[in-house]
Amino acid sequence: MGARVSDRELSVRIADLERVQAICELKYRYWRACDAKDPDALRACFVRSGAKIDYGPLGSYDDADQLAAVFTNVALRRLDDGRWAVLDMHNGLHPQITVHDATHAGGRWTMHFRQLDLARGIERLSTGEYTDEYVVEDGEWRIAASRYVIGWTLSRPFGEATVTGGE
Repeated sequence: MGARVSDRELSVRIADLERVQAICELKYRYWRACDAKDPDALRACFVRSGAKIDYGPLGSYDDADQLAAVFTNVALRRLDDGRWAVLDMHNGLHPQITVHDATHAGGRWTMHFRQLDLARGIERLSTGEYTDEYVVEDGEWRIAASRYVIGWTLSRPFGEATVTGGE
């Protein structure tokens, strides 16, 4: 028979599970904002000021406002026919969340990324690893620091492929 878990220990375990779930939902919200081309929702996933962001070739920023501005310039660009110039798909998986205390946590994620660059006729597939730090701000979990390291990338032309949607 295993050792009996105290009510206090059980309460702490449940609270930590709820924290992990809230952090997972935050990261999913971030990726969904990227795919939905929603810079305001993307920005809301980060702390109010001073977020440390290092996305390698996509740039390093000392505040999420800078990231949101770059995102807006790239993701919201349109072609002459009105379609989006780029279509993105972020798939995050393998979360490893470590709760440090009630208001601080860290996490690692793998991301599979697919992008259709309609302006250039290029498809990009890549994978990489996020390392994040999270804090509670105004009662909600937010990203305080995020680093993304690309593992590999494949770029290839669409050729004769027909891309529909993305209007």
